[in-house]
Amino acid sequence: MLPPAFATPDVPPLPAALLDELTNLLGSRLSLAASVREHHGQDISALDPMPPQAVAFVNHLDEIIAVQQACHRHRVPIIPYGSGSSLEGWVHALHGGVCIDLSSMNQILEIRVDDMDATVQPGVTRKQLNAALHGTGLFFPIDPGADASLGGMAATRASGTNAVRYGTMRENVLALNAVLADGRVLQAGGRARKSSSGYDLTHLLVGSGGTLATVAELTVKLHPIPEAICAAICNFPSVDQAVRTVIQAIQLGVPIARIELIDALTVRALNAYSKTQLNEAPGLFFELHGSQSSVKEQVETIRLLADEHGGQDFEWAVHPEDRSRLWQARHDGYFAALALRPGCRALTTDAVVPISRLAECIEATAADLREQELLAPIFGHVGDGNFHAVILVDPDSPDELQRAEAVAQRLAQRAIAMQGSCTGEHGVGLTKQGFMGLEHGQHAMDAMAAIKAALDPRQLMNPGKIFPRGPVAN
Repeated sequence: MLPPAFATPDVPPLPAALLDELTNLLGSRLSLAASVREHHGQDISALDPMPPQAVAFVNHLDEIIAVQQACHRHRVPIIPYGSGSSLEGWVHALHGGVCIDLSSMNQILEIRVDDMDATVQPGVTRKQLNAALHGTGLFFPIDPGADASLGGMAATRASGTNAVRYGTMRENVLALNAVLADGRVLQAGGRARKSSSGYDLTHLLVGSGGTLATVAELTVKLHPIPEAICAAICNFPSVDQAVRTVIQAIQLGVPIARIELIDALTVRALNAYSKTQLNEAPGLFFELHGSQSSVKEQVETIRLLADEHGGQDFEWAVHPEDRSRLWQARHDGYFAALALRPGCRALTTDAVVPISRLAECIEATAADLREQELLAPIFGHVGDGNFHAVILVDPDSPDELQRAEAVAQRLAQRAIAMQGSCTGEHGVGLTKQGFMGLEHGQHAMDAMAAIKAALDPRQLMNPGKIFPRGPVAN
């Protein structure tokens, strides 16, 4: 169930004139079918579906422009849709409207090996791009787990397991073409690796979640495939000791590519769901990239640090198939957590704090969960201070849901008090709006609202996300 503040308001039917325009433009690629609309009105969060009134399957830029111009004339909301793998209710049609499905715009337009960049349409997925890069010696490193579309990953400022070394989508998007609500095409950024010209519109749009414009094309950085890759998992007596190993490794400048925390409950879930045979104790997943000699040095450093904090039972994975098995298990974390309690729903948190406060924040959260008698595996990208508690609740128990929401609220407030954020990678969407003022302050909120009003004065682009929808201007 959605909290009462997110209850769907009464939505007027779509204007017949708009439906005629869109049918003439798209033909059978405009769908009013209930099943199609419901599919496009939900992500992988626990939120109930909130279907759009119509789904427009577009094939090229001109169709995005035409659909948005028509919606703008009729003052109908527009919800961009990539692959539906986001969290926090980004694609939920809170105010009805037309969902623009970009999945068919999945062409890789150009790969420039010498410049290490690629230009793609928004429906291209990260796995699709990496498959196309086979043989070039390059790869695209942003790995949120799901095979998300790159347009959606840019819109939500996605992150993932590789962020500690390669950054997030914010650092890896060079340029965007995006369509504003009224159909104007905004070109932001360029292929040069730096610029000090004007406002940074590229990074304004990255993370805007479709509330300012629809991403129609993007140019992303590519990175060299390292000569040597080594992955490992190591067990620790406690989460605190595992986290302190991470902190010391980063402070020593060990260039770790991936470093992920899983608590004992997550290990239990993975063993049952992914058929792994991991020791049921808090653990770290490592991945080290570099030359043969540098990786060997990194391995030794990590081993020494782990030994200081009680680390044991190292399991190394050098062969690609072994690494894939290890990381697939980590990526299964969310669904493995759900399987711990069949029929449950998951309230997923996404806190991020300065790494020096990470152990404190995790321990305080774990204590809160124990006190409230809630089942919640904890795992995350601890290399950049980001972790998730997947709180499993009985959807038929209002008391349990209330306790879970209170824990999630206290975690968000705790992260902000530690000079972190209520969301490290999932975004604000519907569910984190209540923490925006606390995290950013009123002046920053006013500036964001002014940007929204300037680019989308009629409040049509994905309304109700990040900010509650204001009155629709004429």
